[in-house]
Amino acid sequence: MNISLSQLLKESFQIAWEYLERTGELGDGAVASQFLGDTIEAMIRRGQRSRLALSNRAISANQRFRVSNATVSSRARTAA
Repeated sequence: MNISLSQLLKESFQIAWEYLERTGELGDGAVASQFLGDTIEAMIRRGQRSRLALSNRAISANQRFRVSNATVSSRARTAA
């Protein structure tokens, strides 16, 4: 099956979004939307075409991003 790149982006995004939402790891929807979209688009530009690989890697990247931001926020509050 050959799907368009925009459809690949849409489906990969949807898989990642639904997983993060179900697990309670989505966080701020606007931030998550931008991050997932940018992450998946970058991987597609690099040649990745597996919907599940795209969504799984975006999920992992989002989890790392949220942990990193939580650490930075925690340090900022402690320093204030």
